[in-house]
Amino acid sequence: MRRKIYILVALIAVFLSGCVVYSFYPLYTEKDLFANDILTGEWFENDDQEVKFNDGEDVWNFVHPYLDEKTKTERDSCMYILTLHSSEDGKEYTSTFEVHIIKLAGQYFLDFYLKDYPDDGEIRLSTFHVIPVHTIAKLTVEKDVLKINWFNPDWLAKLIRENKIRIHHEENDDLILLTAKPQELQKFVTKYVNSEEAFKDGLEVVLFRK
Repeated sequence: MRRKIYILVALIAVFLSGCVVYSFYPLYTEKDLFANDILTGEWFENDDQEVKFNDGEDVWNFVHPYLDEKTKTERDSCMYILTLHSSEDGKEYTSTFEVHIIKLAGQYFLDFYLKDYPDDGEIRLSTFHVIPVHTIAKLTVEKDVLKINWFNPDWLAKLIRENKIRIHHEENDDLILLTAKPQELQKFVTKYVNSEEAFKDGLEVVLFRK
């Protein structure tokens, strides 16, 4: 069990401003991970290299974490810690994510897991009524540009309603939570990796290397 209980609302409000597909389990297993530096560095949501964070530009900083925080001699090159700096209404926020990258059907995919988030330091009853979730996105790499596309939840909901897809999930009002384990999730992702409808109108982020 994770050391903290993370707030789903924070994930939506702070990071994923649009709608995405949520998963209880990660997309990856340990054997799927590989050493890489694809994401390493600072990235901006604007191709103007003169833009500074203080001017309201969000900054995505990916680093490999240390295998041992005490010695800090070797890093885990198979995962990233994403520190996302953002500004809203004159206030600056920092959120932290664990990010893993794997390759399926010749395509990179990212698994995001909220590690830390901005809060007011208070623990409320609502905190204990939510669970941590993963989100899965397709990654396209073109030189110093990252294009990240999350699955469209409306597309998934339609497939489920029409019985065109069978994948373990739970549904509550407008929210669908995938409960499929990594192997089943990977089959799902592989099947729709080239589907335009799967990603059309879904959340998209384009990042430019600093």
